[in-house]
Amino acid sequence: MNPAQPLDAFNRPIRDLRISVTDRCNFRCIYCMPREVFGSDFQFLPRAELLSFEEIERLARIFVGLGVEKIRLTGGEPLVRKDLETLISRLAAVPGLEDLALTTNGSLLPAKAEALRRAGLRRVTISLDALDDAVFRAMNDAEFPVARVLAGIQAAADAGLAPVKINMVVKRGVNEDQILPMAAHFRGSGHVLRFIEFMDVGTTNGWRMDDVVPAGEIVDRIGRQWPIEPMSPTVHGEVANRFRYRDGLGEIGVIASVTQAFCRTCVRARLSAKGELFTCLFAARGHDLRALLRDGSADEEIAAAVSRIWGVRRDRYSEIRMAETRPAERVEMSYIGG
Repeated sequence: MNPAQPLDAFNRPIRDLRISVTDRCNFRCIYCMPREVFGSDFQFLPRAELLSFEEIERLARIFVGLGVEKIRLTGGEPLVRKDLETLISRLAAVPGLEDLALTTNGSLLPAKAEALRRAGLRRVTISLDALDDAVFRAMNDAEFPVARVLAGIQAAADAGLAPVKINMVVKRGVNEDQILPMAAHFRGSGHVLRFIEFMDVGTTNGWRMDDVVPAGEIVDRIGRQWPIEPMSPTVHGEVANRFRYRDGLGEIGVIASVTQAFCRTCVRARLSAKGELFTCLFAARGHDLRALLRDGSADEEIAAAVSRIWGVRRDRYSEIRMAETRPAERVEMSYIGG
């Protein structure tokens, strides 16, 4: 292990950094940015408060020096950030970075996928919560059609950003009837469909346990239709439980952070668009790294600050979700990415 690599209170290193490049999005998905909260009068971050590409690159280099192997760009919707290809080219050149990926709603990929790949992006994950157009429009609440997301998936594949991962958030009574149609559509496509339990990220999405479709139920539904078998994790700390179709037509994943907590193997840190370090998706507040970037602090000082923050990390929210210690205040997913 890198001697500079910090370990938290449960002996977990930092291996994975998610960087939000904007808090803005062109969708209003009901589980992330419900329109009744994020309406036309919502005050997003002014441009001056966002980290510049140069600042993001500097932090990326520092985090890679502390053991980060993978960076994923998120939002909001990262592709609404102007000239994102420039940032990707900077990050792709960071020595020691093994993987550079992007999570997107896919809406802008038809126009951008090729440029993103040329800039150095390696992989892309695209959110798609239904194949039925009416269900999907109800979930994204932006009147955005399924066909255009499917076009984004194809554009990503054509550009070489493959295999494409497709994320489907499943909410009881809303889109659970889309589990099998989604599985049928992506079987044999070469893409990897992943089902995500509806999570209580933030405080605005009206989460209730009754709205969660457990991962076990999802796996049972698919297994009854097409026999599947479990696969071994590819890396330590992998969040998805993977299953392959026994007939060889690909694989699926399920992310069960509600019913099968994986806190003990979590090696992920998150950086908000204005430079706050969050050590958990369900955290209440972050640690300001932007101030250090802008007050003349040296890289070594920033690295030491990150090491101190990580060194006292004790986050295990998904394991204590139903306990009385459940925090009443949590950062919104649109602020730090999923």
